[in-house]
Amino acid sequence: SLPLSTILNIFNVHFIFQISLLVGFISVNNSQWTDYSAYSYFQIVTMCDLVMILFFYIVHIFRIYRLLTCISWPLAEFLHYLIGTILLLIASIVAASKSYNLTGLVAGATFGFLATILCVLSIWSSYKVSCITQSTDAAV
Repeated sequence: SLPLSTILNIFNVHFIFQISLLVGFISVNNSQWTDYSAYSYFQIVTMCDLVMILFFYIVHIFRIYRLLTCISWPLAEFLHYLIGTILLLIASIVAASKSYNLTGLVAGATFGFLATILCVLSIWSSYKVSCITQSTDAAV
């Protein structure tokens, strides 16, 4: 059997996480809203998550982390995912409670929950591998 980290890499959890965020946003955006504050909060959280993910991709692609050494980039990325996951879970719970069985709103909340689960898996797999790699490097 394959280890969990290999399975997660095969399915590329980050990509699926982003797609589920985007689908959740589009589902809520194109539905009739029952509660403006609940769904505007859901949209803000999903868009902020997507923008921050794009920001960290740009940092890694252009290797900006080499220029800004005063920032602990792994810690910043970990905190982003942790806070984003908590906010997304709250937004999904609020969206689900205010959906009143409207299909688009239920779909948005469902994809929000899916994105929350995928983000937790992503955090767990990324930082478990990171901690194991660091401890192995220290022993050498």
